[in-house]
Amino acid sequence: MKLLATFILLCFVSIVFGQSFINKQLVNPRVSTAFKLKEDTLIKQFKGKGLQWPPKQLYIRSFKYDSELEVWVRNNYKEAYKLFKTYKVCALSGSLGPKRIEGDYQVPEGFYYINEFKPNSEYLLSLGLNYPNASDGLLSDSIKPGGDIYIHGNCVTVGCIPIQNEQIEELYVLATHTKNAGMDFIPVHIFPVRYNVPKSVEYFLKESSDDRMYQKFAINIKEVFDYFELHKKLPIISVNSKGEYVIF
Repeated sequence: MKLLATFILLCFVSIVFGQSFINKQLVNPRVSTAFKLKEDTLIKQFKGKGLQWPPKQLYIRSFKYDSELEVWVRNNYKEAYKLFKTYKVCALSGSLGPKRIEGDYQVPEGFYYINEFKPNSEYLLSLGLNYPNASDGLLSDSIKPGGDIYIHGNCVTVGCIPIQNEQIEELYVLATHTKNAGMDFIPVHIFPVRYNVPKSVEYFLKESSDDRMYQKFAINIKEVFDYFELHKKLPIISVNSKGEYVIF
């Protein structure tokens, strides 16, 4: 009897704490509205694509020149990611190239993860990125590298990744479920262009023709793009003493 009571208590604790992140988010009216509007549709879309609900793992990647943001899903680390949806990035500030200093209006390029859920954003809902990361810490301005980089709604930007309000509601619901499932570091990779689209590559080569350092950086991060295209999984990514990404 004692063992049964202990088991029931452990199950109860697991359920309560497992749902705690969603519960905390649902207290906010914007989040609860997003769940009411989007969750049923997302469940049907997942079923239609043969994906398991709720999402256990997400991978987000964005392409600046191509103005697209992809959402990939999988159930566990052994599976390959499957593309769930592609959103149009509806505004862009700055130009090709990584963010290096506060006020440059640049969207970062490189490898990040979601480190903030911001339901009271002035841009409806926002998902914050961990810019500056370890590479940016070495390559960006040491005093004012900038910050506050988000994926958000309202289709305006001064260096973030904006999508339509209906889309940020969907993405916020997906990310909330994923974090609730235990994925604390949802990866977000930002590339200058789609490296497998000739028109995009042509534009990149033209824009970066006088910037060998940027070309080297873009080739460096292309390794991750190539790896994912081949395996539909992410490699291990580290940063060396020069701020360069090292792929394992």
